[in-house]
This record gives sequence, C-alpha cells and structure tokens, in this order.
Amino acid sequence: MKHYSKPFLYFICLVAAMGGLLFGYDWVVIGGAKPFYELYFGISSSPVLQGVAMSTALVGCLIGAMVAGALADRYGRKPLLITAAVLFTVSAIATGAFNNFALFNIARFVGGIGIGVASTLSPMYIAEVAPAEIRGRLVSLNQMTIVLGILAAQIVNWLLARPVPDGSTNADILASWNGQMGWRWMFWAETVPAASFLLLAFFIPESPRWKSMKATAFSASLKTKKQSSPFSRKYAGVLVLGIVIAVFQQWCGTNVIFNYAQEIFSAAGYAVGDVLFNIVITGIANVVFTVVALFTVDRLGRRSLMLLGAGGLCLIYLILGTCYHFHVTGFFMVVLVVAAIACYAMTLGPITWVLLSEIFPDRVRGAAMAVCAFALWTGCCTLTFSFPSLNAALGSSGTFWIYSTICLCGFLFFLRKLPETKGKSLEELEQQLTK
Repeated sequence: MKHYSKPFLYFICLVAAMGGLLFGYDWVVIGGAKPFYELYFGISSSPVLQGVAMSTALVGCLIGAMVAGALADRYGRKPLLITAAVLFTVSAIATGAFNNFALFNIARFVGGIGIGVASTLSPMYIAEVAPAEIRGRLVSLNQMTIVLGILAAQIVNWLLARPVPDGSTNADILASWNGQMGWRWMFWAETVPAASFLLLAFFIPESPRWKSMKATAFSASLKTKKQSSPFSRKYAGVLVLGIVIAVFQQWCGTNVIFNYAQEIFSAAGYAVGDVLFNIVITGIANVVFTVVALFTVDRLGRRSLMLLGAGGLCLIYLILGTCYHFHVTGFFMVVLVVAAIACYAMTLGPITWVLLSEIFPDRVRGAAMAVCAFALWTGCCTLTFSFPSLNAALGSSGTFWIYSTICLCGFLFFLRKLPETKGKSLEELEQQLTK
C-alpha cells in the first residue's frame, strides 16, 4: 500500500470499517427495542422465546462467518463487503415492517448474515492494506466504528422511545406509540448508514494482498495447495490460539450488558425510562475507552492489553456479583457496569480483532478468519441464548461470578500462550507463529 496516499489509505479503511458500524448498530438496536417488541409479539413471559428473538441474528452470524472466508478467498474482499451492505439494508427495512414473529426473526437472521460477513471481512481487509507500524491502530478503527454503531443504536433507541410513565402496565406500554411503532423505527433507522456503506463500498479497491495471493495460487504446486488449509498440522497451533481469543471475547460476558441491559439495570433498581438513559451512558463509555485503545494498541502492545482486560473484568465481575448478592442498588451499580464496559472497550473488544486479523498467514487468512469468526459468534450465540435461563436459575450474582471465573481462566491462558505481535510485519508473524 506504499503507492497509496495516507488520506486515501484512511478513507478506504474507514469505508471498510463501516461494516463494523452496521455490525454494532444491528447487534445492539434490539436491546432498546426489546421491552416493546416482546409485548407486541406476546413473548414477555417466555424466556425461551426471548432468547430466540435475541439469538436469531447470531445464528445468521454463524452462517455469514462460515461462508465469508471461503467466498472472500475466491471472489475477493470487496464483493463480500458490498454483499454485507445489501444484507444490512434489507434486514433494516424488513425487521421493522413485519407483524409476524417468525418473519421478524427471518429478517433478523438476514441481518445476522451481514454481521457475520462484515465481522470477518472488515478487519481482514484493513489488516491487508495497512502498514505494520500503524496496523493495530487502523484495525482498531473497525472496533471504533463498532462501538459508534452501538452508541448510535442506543441514542436512537433513547430518542425514539417516548417516556414511559411510572406505574404503566404492560397493556399501557403495548397500546402506546412505543409498543406499536417506536420499536419499528429503531430498526428502520439503520437504513441510512447501510445505504451509505453500500454506495461507498464501490469506491474502494480490492485488497492487494488478495490479488497477490490469487496470482500466486494459479502457479502453486499441488503440495502448496494442500498446505493452504488452516486445519493442516502446520497451522494447528495458531488456529487454536485464534479460536480461544475469539470465543473468550464473548464468554468474558461483557456483551450481555448490551443485549440484556434491561434485566441488568432493572435488577439494580432502575425503571424502564432510566434503563434507556443508563444504556446510553454505557455506550459513551464504550466509545471513549475505545479511543484509548486506538492510542495504546501500537504502544503498549496486544498481549499486555489482553491480560489487562481479562484480569480487570475478573475483578469487576467478582465485585458486581457480590453487590447483586447483597442486593446493592442505585448509582454504584451503574459505576461498576460502566467500569466493565470501559475495561472491555480498551482491551478485549478491539484487540481481539487486531490479533485475529494479523496472526494468520496470507494463504489461509480468509479461511482461518472465517473459522475464528464462526467460533466467536458461536460463543456469542450460546452466551446470549443462555443468559435469561442462567440469570433466572442463579440470579445476577451467580451469573456474574461465573463470568469472573471465565475471565480468570482467560488471563491464565494469555499469560502462558499469547505472544506479542506489535510492530511486526505479517511475514514476520507467519515465521514466528507457524514454526
């Protein structure tokens, strides 16, 4: 990418990162719509159907992530980014339009496929066009757009939802504008960034590394082709490392705060109207500390930030679970939740995508990223689907204690197995990690 000007480099990286913006919006918008569409579809008393509604898009993510790598290796990165933009646009329109619960879930599934494709392709494309010395910062732009998408969804939800008077019954909420139309506009608002991404994606070039890889592949020997599978013995170690990093980013538990903020803040003593405002506060913290990550990822390194994230969340969740156990309510609980978001935003959130985009060799990067993205969304799907039942069985205290234990295990794994990758070219990392 040395022949590209720096402004153009940032432009194409930002366009690619719009996949992250839509990923963040589409993933979180459902949390603000949740109190209203559950009443509309009559599933407010069914934890299983609530889990289905929250997890349908994540199943789509699994499909999108599973096919994205192979298709991107065959047809290129750019066509898949355009495809993701189309899927986001269709899903945004359809989700808000349907009055049937099954069709609502189908529309969410389509958007989920877009998330799966974008979450695989956006960081991979950026890593392939970025110089080594600023690769971490540029790939972290993808996480920045993800959290901006999250914040945008939270603000849109907050602004669209009309105040819910104290003492309102479920019947009152269902009959209100929120219960009939408000939740629809929360999904429809995504059409604007989705259409913008679709238009701008036509103006970015194809990844030069993909072009080089395709040219090499045509002249490669049969032996080389056989070694181009991420499941070969040569790449087994680095693939396992990538899968653990991907799954841990989800199983650390922070993402349930976005998807189930209503339950978490309600358990801390807040009403529905206050919950939507508190969600915006967590979104602002998410953005602010992702900015911190942009300026530290190439300075402090990936390994130290991953260790900080795992260890910090272990401690915060331990305290949070203890507070729930002793029925602590009020502002201190919001502080703890914001602290967890901040810790995640400057460490595990962005650094996971940086590591996944840079640890794999060129010849298997697309397929390996797809495997890791599939593992990540499997972790996200199981986490999201299990939370209502887990929370009902163990309470908020037991649930967060489990997440604390998982974070401790992640800390110990990274301490032993995770190498530092900052400042190294993709070729140097290939030699180090595939010995």
